[in-house]
Amino acid sequence: MHVPPTTAGGGADAGHLASLGTVLREWGRIGCTGFGGPPAHIALLRRLCVDREGWLDAAEFEDAIAACNLLPGPASTQLAIFCAWRVRGRLGAVAGGMAFIVPGLIVILFLAALFLAGTPPLWVRGAGAGAGAAVAAVAVQAGVMLLAPSWKRASARDGEAGRAARARWVAYLLAGGAAAAVIGPWLVLVLLGCGLTELGIRQARRGAVTAAIAPLLPAVGGGVLASVAWVAFKVGALSFGGGFVIIPLMQADAVGRGWMTSAQFLNAVALGQITPGPVVQTVAAVGFAAGGLAGGLLAALVAFAPSFAFVLGGGRHFGALRGNRFAQCFLDGAGPAAIGAIFGAAVPLARALQAGWQFAVLGGAAVLLLVLRRGVVLTLLAAAAAGLVVALAGGPLPR
Repeated sequence: MHVPPTTAGGGADAGHLASLGTVLREWGRIGCTGFGGPPAHIALLRRLCVDREGWLDAAEFEDAIAACNLLPGPASTQLAIFCAWRVRGRLGAVAGGMAFIVPGLIVILFLAALFLAGTPPLWVRGAGAGAGAAVAAVAVQAGVMLLAPSWKRASARDGEAGRAARARWVAYLLAGGAAAAVIGPWLVLVLLGCGLTELGIRQARRGAVTAAIAPLLPAVGGGVLASVAWVAFKVGALSFGGGFVIIPLMQADAVGRGWMTSAQFLNAVALGQITPGPVVQTVAAVGFAAGGLAGGLLAALVAFAPSFAFVLGGGRHFGALRGNRFAQCFLDGAGPAAIGAIFGAAVPLARALQAGWQFAVLGGAAVLLLVLRRGVVLTLLAAAAAGLVVALAGGPLPR
């Protein structure tokens, strides 16, 4: 993979592909208009960096997507940071990454203050209950979209080895689903365990893999902000698959520690889907509920810091990472487990519904997403509108 020329100090020299102002403007525009999650972000970045400006060629862009998918944390955020790094070096990576993240962060913190207020207006409660009711269907749709490519990858080999690989794929998928549905706070251990199991089977001579992972599992102690930081760290540094994999990692802490009610957590997940920028912004809403503005900002800082570290520290090796057999083997185990976790996340999300009409909204959302194939943002807005009508008509609302 081609990398920009650098000076001895590690930053890019005068041969940059674009000015810092251009990076701030273009990545900020994507951060403001990137509704629809990772697919929309990838399409906007490809249109800018490959089709319009020619800063990256198509093969390099695809390599970058593959490398980001091999890393834990929000893949589309890492891709945005990487593309900015290629265009304007390390300073561009920081500026572009912040421009991509900050607009959505501002919006979700504002909406969190509105939706998580002690006594929100009736229309806010209704809209939130409606949108929250549809979230489980969004999770199922996200898992369905990932199933076919992952199964195709597992089915690439023939004979006995291929049958064994497919059987392990099913086992990893079920393990991730069960963990997300039953033991959400420990899901990260299941994801790592599935990855390490596949790596151990495929690379039997590499016996010290577990020891390399152990330092990534600290026990973070007392204090609300410390707890917020730990939840955000799991989201940003230990979650494979992105998107809805973060839900079970957050839900037990957010609801179990009393930071949010189940209904408020559903609202937070919905907000993360309908705001522009990374879906991982949901963790900022959880942090806001736990510790106010300071908690929201801390959660965002901790969740996104690993993405900057991965790119700034290893961006030049992204091309090699795609072909790294150890990374590929690990993802062959962690990947299907993450997909299972996305499906499993729908179980506690559906269980959190309280009003009967919310289940009708959930069914309608499933039809829109899975049968009629409508977009996530449109579906959530329609669900919010249904909740608003119910609230204004005097219907029951969740507490």
